[in-house]
Amino acid sequence: MRPVEERRGATGGGGAVRDRAPGLPARVGAFVLRTLRNEGRTIFVDPVRRLLGRGPAGLLLAGVAVGGVIFFHALAQRPAGADVVRAVGGVQGDLPLWLALLRTPVSLYVPALDLPVWAGITQLFLAFALAENSLGRARTLAVAYATTLAGTLTARVMIMAGPDRWGFGLPPEAGQVLDTGPSAAVVGLFTYISVVRRAPVVFLLTGGSMVWESIAKPNLAGREHLVAVAAAIVLGLLHGRRRPAWLPDPRGLLRRTKRTKRPKRPKRSGPAGPGGAAGPGSVAAPDSAAPAAPSAAEMPSPRADARVNMDI
Repeated sequence: MRPVEERRGATGGGGAVRDRAPGLPARVGAFVLRTLRNEGRTIFVDPVRRLLGRGPAGLLLAGVAVGGVIFFHALAQRPAGADVVRAVGGVQGDLPLWLALLRTPVSLYVPALDLPVWAGITQLFLAFALAENSLGRARTLAVAYATTLAGTLTARVMIMAGPDRWGFGLPPEAGQVLDTGPSAAVVGLFTYISVVRRAPVVFLLTGGSMVWESIAKPNLAGREHLVAVAAAIVLGLLHGRRRPAWLPDPRGLLRRTKRTKRPKRPKRSGPAGPGGAAGPGSVAAPDSAAPAAPSAAEMPSPRADARVNMDI
């Protein structure tokens, strides 16, 4: 019995060795690979599948954004064109608020002249293409505009606060610096997608690069990018929450506009006038009228029936 028990013990020991949990490096590597696989599916694979199903219509916003940036960049290369671009889409902190709000939608397509435009165009196309096929057109435009507007308004508050307010304020000279342009929208879209789709790697790459930019080169653009990231995080956390009772539902407004018209009721007219014409108080007869009852001449006579029976 002892050799059998020894063999069982040896077998059990080998099984214990084989069933031992993997070490910490192996678990960390498996977690990283699993996270990258999940993020690749939710961030890239699913939008590409929707794009293949929708066709070229799924790149409408990306195409418009890239075309607008190329157009304004080419226009700004000439002195007269630069003045036009600045007057149409140039947003600064010292502008009146109403004028800044009026120029903000156009500023999404005005690139910064001190940055490489083609690298920015690639990021802009990728951000709008992924967002349009992940979030839809309406939400993509809303997030892009909201994050850009948040950076613009916060910059005005920093300038109003002054340079001596807890390191938050900016000197008055910052009011003459142009806005970030489409870069704040790009940062906001990537951050919003990473929060909604639960993609920590994309979130760390986007937010970490903005933090490093603001530390390495502290300027107005870096602060606006950080504000865009913060606004996108708030919007992403509010995604899917219940709508407040005081806020109108935009989907209900769309349903009202798309609601079909009710069929018209038949017009009423009067009593029949001379010659059988319908008067103002009678109801028009329907098109498919019931079959008319047979006349008295067509009804069989009882005497004729009796005569037929007597003949039989």
